[in-house]
Amino acid sequence: MTDRLLTVEQAAQLLGTTTRFPRRLIAERRITFVKVGRHVRIPEGALADFVAANTVQPIVTCRRRLGVVA
Repeated sequence: MTDRLLTVEQAAQLLGTTTRFPRRLIAERRITFVKVGRHVRIPEGALADFVAANTVQPIVTCRRRLGVVA
């Protein structure tokens, strides 16, 4: 096991959210988590995978010069 196990609070801090968001991800089974007794931990890699899977790339458009007549 190479991934560090994060608490919900640590995961929220890394995501820049409140603890409610990672708890909701866990409840909806949208992120991988580990139960250690009654404690819930999120592998650091699972958090990185979640962010990567939900990253939206910008649309690259070609800018045309205005006012230039060909």
